Amino acid sequence: MTRRLAEVAKKVGVSEATVSRVLNGKPGVSEPTRQAVLSALDVLGYERPTQLRGERARLVGLVLPELQNPIFPAFAEVIGGALAQLGLTPVLCTQTKGGVSEADYVTLLLQQQVSGVVFAGGLYAQADAPHDHYRLLADRNIPVVLVNAAIEHLGFPAVSCDDAVAMEQAWRHLASLGHERIGLVLGPEDHVPSARKLAAARALGDLPDDRVARAMFSLEGGQAAAARLIERGVTGIVCASDPLALGAVRAARRKGLHVPSQISVVGYDDSAFMNCTEPPLTTVRQPIEAMGRAAVELLNTQIGGSSVPAEELLFEPELVVRGSTAQAPRD
Repeated sequence: MTRRLAEVAKKVGVSEATVSRVLNGKPGVSEPTRQAVLSALDVLGYERPTQLRGERARLVGLVLPELQNPIFPAFAEVIGGALAQLGLTPVLCTQTKGGVSEADYVTLLLQQQVSGVVFAGGLYAQADAPHDHYRLLADRNIPVVLVNAAIEHLGFPAVSCDDAVAMEQAWRHLASLGHERIGLVLGPEDHVPSARKLAAARALGDLPDDRVARAMFSLEGGQAAAARLIERGVTGIVCASDPLALGAVRAARRKGLHVPSQISVVGYDDSAFMNCTEPPLTTVRQPIEAMGRAAVELLNTQIGGSSVPAEELLFEPELVVRGSTAQAPRD
């Protein structure tokens, strides 16, 4: 017990006597301090006293699919900072191959009596993936916000970058440079953001099926998919993420082609260091700051007891032109 008091007191920055007063339900402690002590108990893995277990923790789950793609740490930084400003403690849940699944994390978060959950880039974006854990959260009335496009009928509010506008910006940029044979590197067929990008591209111009390549979201996946497109004669490639685009640049180089004079490449996200690549990557920027803060605002409104429509807020992307695109090569 003494060790627990000391650890919690150190975590919060208060005296052990203050922690003891909170645990024993005694007066003389401000509400912010009381909540901070309870959150520290949860974070350190200690069980709350029986009389305090009915209260939901001031914890918020932040569930990410990975940290290798720089876009997800960027979202985590914005969302985590916005939660902290509201007195909420983010609990980062990152999936690893063969490790804890998204559904397992939901079970763990429910055991911690979290106040809410923010998902960024989860299984909700894949039509053929399991979704039972989302229904579990809905049945428990846990506030949830999704970041980026989701399948229909989950019943949660979402904050998304407009995939159709992103594709329009990338496609028109390449077309303005004279590219007529444009190919796409997208995620799996059941991936909602990729499906939106594909629909937008087909509305813009000629796009035969053999100019659409599917890949897992990784540099290696982008390299393999782009290599197939290059063999089919494309001169411009639009990718569904920056790591896919870096893979496309590598694929071109492995085939002895120069980027951008022979192959132009456009990414998506404008994640960290894309201005430092060789060549610097032309990409479509997601407004991470605005989207992350909107997600937290929607979540906090629900935590406060107010209802939020299960609608999608669409944010406008921005084309950032750098050195990976140029005039189409002359035949």
